[in-house]
Amino acid sequence: MKSVLLGLVGAALALGASGSQTVTFSRDVAPILQKRCQTCHRPGEVAPMSLLTYTEARPWAKAIRQAVLTKRMPPWLADPRHGQFRNDFSLSEEEIRVLTAWSDAGAPEGNPQDLPTPLDFVAGWNIGQPDAVLEMPVPFQVPAQGEIDNFYIAIPTNFTEDKWVQAAEIRPGNRTLVHHVNAFIRLPNPDGTRTMQPGVPYFPPKSTGPPPSATQPVSSALVGYVPGYQWKKWEPGQAKLIPAGADLVLQLHYQPNGTPGEDQTKVGLLFAKGEVKEQVVSAVVKSWNFSIPAGEPNHPVHSSAELATDVKLVSFHPHMHYRGKDFEYRAVYPTGETEVLMRIPRWDFNWQLTYFLEKPKLLPRGTRIECTAHFDNSPNNPRNPDASVTVTYGEQSRDEMMSGWVEVAFDPDKDPKALFVVKKKGPTD
Repeated sequence: MKSVLLGLVGAALALGASGSQTVTFSRDVAPILQKRCQTCHRPGEVAPMSLLTYTEARPWAKAIRQAVLTKRMPPWLADPRHGQFRNDFSLSEEEIRVLTAWSDAGAPEGNPQDLPTPLDFVAGWNIGQPDAVLEMPVPFQVPAQGEIDNFYIAIPTNFTEDKWVQAAEIRPGNRTLVHHVNAFIRLPNPDGTRTMQPGVPYFPPKSTGPPPSATQPVSSALVGYVPGYQWKKWEPGQAKLIPAGADLVLQLHYQPNGTPGEDQTKVGLLFAKGEVKEQVVSAVVKSWNFSIPAGEPNHPVHSSAELATDVKLVSFHPHMHYRGKDFEYRAVYPTGETEVLMRIPRWDFNWQLTYFLEKPKLLPRGTRIECTAHFDNSPNNPRNPDASVTVTYGEQSRDEMMSGWVEVAFDPDKDPKALFVVKKKGPTD
């Protein structure tokens, strides 16, 4: 009898904790979808279905239940034990409970008067209405078959004064063909000449070694479009600098899909409205020289870079290809202490996200940023293009990369090239 009473009490407590009302879309589910899902799940965005309304979401109730229970959606790969991130859109346990309870109850709509005010999205952009849009001068014709090497296209900005950019977003013209795009800032040459003509595809010569810039971590990268990632927006008072007369240079990678098509990618920019107190630049803690043996299931690769001045760490963006397994950033401080800054325990090539720290982290001069990644080049990796070959650095997805991208903020009067200790070229560089 005692066990029965305890069971009834437990059930009553559970009922009280979860609420006696049936979970409905209008009151309970819609706010969660707004907060966690609708940025991607709306017309014109990367997700395959819209979740803006009850009519749109109702057919997907069971799929939503499965996705949130397995934590496949929303995609968030960071280990919660290391770092807090302002763009963390992973679901809380309570949000998972609400979504699964809604599905289990038959996905009821509830009272439409309970719906929250719809979010005000700008059609075609996640950063809001851009102040400037820069587009490829002419479309690129993508053939139906074959492999296209990565190439570059320059877009003149025609800026007559320096521009501080607080947000940037790349919008492919044809998502079915675009694999990735990286936008870089190219400074004007002192003599006014251009080595890359606007709108004309430039295919760089094949190289077996790292470029001369491999010894300098600071990069001219502005923003990228890779699987699962599309835009960047920095905090008020922080911005990236595009100097007057500079060009944007797009690095493009297309994947033919059996049908010929064309793409005309564009970049949207939001300019800083107030005083810029901190300049933001990208830097890459990268390994160019590695060799992943055929069949190796857990091969480690390391990289590091040392700070030559104090900076604030703003974000992380790890990058690998299909054989990537996990990725870790560490800080080794001048005192000798080591701290894990951020970790991806299970890498997913389809979700290459940027992780913005909730609060930028001060890293003092002499701090060494270290990265370690592991790669699975074995037949047990279902995404492995070929487990029988030794894999080295390369631009194509069948090759590999080990890039620990970070963004750092600093006094805008400082020279970005002086932020890191520049490595001397060694015999293996």
